[in-house]
Amino acid sequence: MHVKGEYCMYIRPKGLKYTRFLRRLHRRHIFDWYLEVGCRTGTTIAPSRSKTIAVDPFFKIETNVIGQKPALHVIQDTSDAFFGTGFLGAIQARLSFSFLDGMHLFEYLLRDFMNAEAASRREGVIALHDCCPSSLGMTTRNLDNIPKGEWTGDVWKLIPILQEFRPDLTIKVLDCAPTGLVLVSGLDPENLALKQNYDAIVERYRDLSIEEYGLGNFYDRMSFVDAQDYCDDGFPDFAPLALPEETMVIPTRITP
Repeated sequence: MHVKGEYCMYIRPKGLKYTRFLRRLHRRHIFDWYLEVGCRTGTTIAPSRSKTIAVDPFFKIETNVIGQKPALHVIQDTSDAFFGTGFLGAIQARLSFSFLDGMHLFEYLLRDFMNAEAASRREGVIALHDCCPSSLGMTTRNLDNIPKGEWTGDVWKLIPILQEFRPDLTIKVLDCAPTGLVLVSGLDPENLALKQNYDAIVERYRDLSIEEYGLGNFYDRMSFVDAQDYCDDGFPDFAPLALPEETMVIPTRITP
């Protein structure tokens, strides 16, 4: 706990592990289109039963991640390059759910959010990973001095940025271990506030540390939602996006 506006200790999310949360979500719901940025080993795309788009500049997938997906598009490139190709428009994909876990520098995640929202359904949900650090060391922007173990970079900044420049959005911070999971809904694909203010946002936040910003100030802006309770409640933000099980088409094996 902390006193409003005063210095406090870091709060480490200790709820349901984020990978387990995602597995439960995909087991419960099928979406029209699911986008994941930052897949690497494929662990988090594997349980998806939706049409899936996976983006990572360097995949290390060694297991079957296709599963029951009716379609899987694997794009080995940076997220900026991917969004720049217009691929989503070419396949007429309107995203229901996006999980963004790419480069852990806030300007990258901010661009990923802007691009994902522009391609999303209005009732869609975007999840941001690693926005709740539990130490100053894991928030470094120095790519030559990344700590062993957990590294969140400075994507914590997305919480105050979205709250200031997009107050129309609904933001929930789940206590998913080890570094939180931020769910953003109430999307508006036509809103240009972030794009129009992007340069000013980057200029203001680039060199700002979380302790300079103020831990008390950061935690005043949110309260953790119990991830287990959220699952037990049926993933309320995702329910309107879910497709009926019978709409899923699984390819039939043809016997030669």
